[in-house]
Amino acid sequence: MEPGFPPAPAAAPSTGELFIAFLAVGMSGFGGVLPFARRALVERQGWLSEAGFTETLALCQSLPGPNIVNLAVVVGARFAGARGALACVSGLVVAPVALVLLLATLWSRFGADVHVGAAIRGLGAAAAGLVAATSLRMAGPALRKAPLSAGPLMAAAFVGVGLLRLPLPWVLLVLAPVGVLIARRRGP
Repeated sequence: MEPGFPPAPAAAPSTGELFIAFLAVGMSGFGGVLPFARRALVERQGWLSEAGFTETLALCQSLPGPNIVNLAVVVGARFAGARGALACVSGLVVAPVALVLLLATLWSRFGADVHVGAAIRGLGAAAAGLVAATSLRMAGPALRKAPLSAGPLMAAAFVGVGLLRLPLPWVLLVLAPVGVLIARRRGP
């Protein structure tokens, strides 16, 4: 069994089930489906534990490319190899690509309307709220397990990336070794 993953279900999800799960995630939001991915993979399907989701997402954030696409590849490959990865990524992007093409067509016709601009600003606020809520839910297990080390590391990452606008790779290069040292000293 891989760290962070619960024991494999009696029957691993099929590529069709993986496609449908990520299709639902992809249809759940624009520019911020992470909360929906967490809910689908941890709460609904039980394919990942809370810690497994956070660990997998941390890996995916350190790789080039969109985090959610990286997550789809990792989860799909874990359960069904390359076919599973392809099924997850396809499910994730097929509906949003179609909707974006439709919205681009509508924007070219109605984008100058003041009501359309107000609606877009409202959607932006809702998306920011979803990201904040997901961040708080993901922080919970780490803070419960190691509050004296996880809290300061999270705060340092937030200050570095969120407030000082430092590039994420540089912040990770500094904080990752610190986190590893703390974890080694603390033990299992």
